[in-house]
Amino acid sequence: MLLKNAVVINPANDFEAVSDIRTEGEKIKEIGKNLLPENNEEIVDLTGKYISPGFVEMHCHLREPGYSAKETVKTGILSAIYGGYTAICPMANTNPAVDNTSTLTYEIRKAKEVSEIGFYPICAVTKGQAGEKIVNVSELLANGAVAFSDDGRPVQNMRLLREALKYINSHDSIIISHSEDLSLANKGVINEGKISTRLGLKGIPAITETSAIARELEIVASVNGRYHFAHVSTKRSVELIREAKKSGLKVTAETAPHYFSLTEDDITDYDAKYKVNPPLRTKEDREAIIEGLKDGTIDVIATDHAPHTIREKQLPIQEAPMGIAGFETALGVTLTYLVHSGRLTLTQAIKKLTYNPAKILNLSEQGKIETGHYANLTVFDLNEETIVDASQFKSKCRISPFDKYKLKGKVKMTIIKGKIINIG
Repeated sequence: MLLKNAVVINPANDFEAVSDIRTEGEKIKEIGKNLLPENNEEIVDLTGKYISPGFVEMHCHLREPGYSAKETVKTGILSAIYGGYTAICPMANTNPAVDNTSTLTYEIRKAKEVSEIGFYPICAVTKGQAGEKIVNVSELLANGAVAFSDDGRPVQNMRLLREALKYINSHDSIIISHSEDLSLANKGVINEGKISTRLGLKGIPAITETSAIARELEIVASVNGRYHFAHVSTKRSVELIREAKKSGLKVTAETAPHYFSLTEDDITDYDAKYKVNPPLRTKEDREAIIEGLKDGTIDVIATDHAPHTIREKQLPIQEAPMGIAGFETALGVTLTYLVHSGRLTLTQAIKKLTYNPAKILNLSEQGKIETGHYANLTVFDLNEETIVDASQFKSKCRISPFDKYKLKGKVKMTIIKGKIINIG
């Protein structure tokens, strides 16, 4: 097919211009201006639209096996596709955990039954995510793993973390850290501050995250390792990571859309749709997250898509689980709060959704638009306004803090290996 007249954004080489893209089978055959049709190929006029590399999600939860009432591989993939994602990296905290080749190959097989989407599982760092014994890294990498994380149950033993970092780095792979001191979190509900005090809820102090990041940075420095920090949410976290990068440590970081758009002030009652981990922080923290995205301290925008059942999320906030659906609002929130607000350029934002996560995880066929590469592309309207209707999500989790929000920017097509999925 021939994709005509769109603004093509390729962050790999900072290209942004009206151009055409010709595909042949699963691959990109040609990129250029005013390309002429060939051999009865399908012509898709995208005047006024934008084409970027397909979005790459390096941090999500699909819940299967073990928690299929919350999400399945199928519903998670469909939700991702409707969010513009052509590659996803599910975390290991299923039941059983993805810490062995049997569970790993089960997930990959289920994904292939649904779609040709890039499916790159992240396996556990420790067996059963128990923090006691390191998994068989080489075997898991040989069978499709791309990184390792005990996300959801962070590694608390620093000696073991140091050993795991050396072992995993020796295989040219990376640990993705859920940086949280569980003793400080102390089963808190929302950010420790004025809102937790007003609502009478147990708070989670910012130091829960920052103290964990500080000690993990010491581990990273001791072995000169490569390390990635997940869902950064506080001002001090950004400062620590910025300082680490300036000192030459090989660290990268991500944040999620809710941390640069929402704050604890949005929690006006006991509605669990705002309950996430780490919790929504202060306006000062949100501003620091945006500055971190702007100056490159934070490399990636990842959704941390963490679905739960409607029944669970309608429980009192003290009892409800942490996590929200993130795929289908990610682009709209990113464009509305970062690009249309003038904080990031469009290319900067798209780079954090595409090229950067692909580069961190060594996903060579994702995150860029090049001849000879798979036609994994996202088509979006920069200015189309929509009202979020969570009841229409493809995810099983149909409760969102962005429900009824007006967002500016919408996915129109997701193209996976040359096949168009029309989103609307």
